[in-house]
Amino acid sequence: MLWPLILPVFSAMRILHTSDWHLGQHFIGRSRANEHRAFLSWLIAQVNSQHIDAIIVAGDIFDTATPPSYARELYNQFIVDLQPSGCQLILLAGNHDAAAVLNESKNLLHYLNTQVIVSSSETISEQLIVLHNRQQQPAALLCAVPFIRARDLLQSQSGQSARDKQQNLQQAITQHYQQLYAAAEQYNAGQALPLPIIMTGHLTTVGVSTSESVRDIYIGTLDAFPTNAFPPADYIALGHIHQSQQLKASTDIRYSGSPIALSFDEASQQKQLWLVEFTGLTKTVNSLPVPCFQPLRSIQTSLSDIPAKLALALRQLTDGDTLWLELVISETDAYLNDLQQRVEQLLHGLPVDLLRLRRKRSASNSGMAATTQQSLDELSPEQVWQSRLALENLSDEQQQQLNKLHQQVLAKVRDAL
Repeated sequence: MLWPLILPVFSAMRILHTSDWHLGQHFIGRSRANEHRAFLSWLIAQVNSQHIDAIIVAGDIFDTATPPSYARELYNQFIVDLQPSGCQLILLAGNHDAAAVLNESKNLLHYLNTQVIVSSSETISEQLIVLHNRQQQPAALLCAVPFIRARDLLQSQSGQSARDKQQNLQQAITQHYQQLYAAAEQYNAGQALPLPIIMTGHLTTVGVSTSESVRDIYIGTLDAFPTNAFPPADYIALGHIHQSQQLKASTDIRYSGSPIALSFDEASQQKQLWLVEFTGLTKTVNSLPVPCFQPLRSIQTSLSDIPAKLALALRQLTDGDTLWLELVISETDAYLNDLQQRVEQLLHGLPVDLLRLRRKRSASNSGMAATTQQSLDELSPEQVWQSRLALENLSDEQQQQLNKLHQQVLAKVRDAL
């Protein structure tokens, strides 16, 4: 009698890749609590309707190291609301997240189908996570890498130049990814069927498009991590950059972007998540558009053109919405002393909340020309430094010496973060 040949069956897996929630953010004095609450409710609905098996949050869960109590409540309530679905949740620390905040409930959340990865200094085995589908079948391997601080991988050495530190850190990060990938391959070698390998990260990569809400982060003194330094994983889920995008690389590397607009220049972006589906090693990736929960608009205009341009923006509002508005007034009207009062008169009675009014000035009007339309919190440390330096009458040699000292100080500050 011939027994039928029983072949192993590939397990299907549906994963949502998201990041940069920034729970607790205040936007020019306005709370984002209602938007975040609406987004998390929408996300639960998508998990149920799309039959999602796992969610990967690639860093910056909170906006600050000391999130307000309502932000923690949103975080905890989301995890509770997710439980009936059976969806696995992977939370990775970003540069905005404090280890102490995420660690305080890490062990408890483990019993709620939630893994929290805070530091890359943890053992390789803790960063290698088997993802299961709703049938509790192993369906993917996750190499869970959070935001990497230099102290996680390197010991400080005296006498090193900034270039040496940068090279050593890039090598250490590359080696860490390679070790994780090797551990995943070793796991697969002992299985009847190999599982797809997913990797994460919270960093800036070479060639990425950013927005004004993204503060430059440096991994120690590393400006950007090259895409060719990543292992050939089946999917690499990144966070930190707020614009959703796929990078041009031999490996499938993507940023999910933030689910809500975190600055006015993100207002025109269609926010989205990436829906990644595996059937064995076969993969499909689709975007999952996120609704806009709070309309934002930045309008550059003359005073006389405000009514017409604003009318066009207001047509896109639904009943009950209020537009959060930034106006950048052109040079022809920027000189007016009573500009604020004139603008407020034009906006009176409209469903508009004017969050910021800027005056556009020509480059000849100020030694700080490059930054006249920006407030201090919108500038990187390098931009502030260069703007201040431009006001001084210094020789090229003096500027070079000061720039060198400035870079050394910045490197020490970033290493301490």
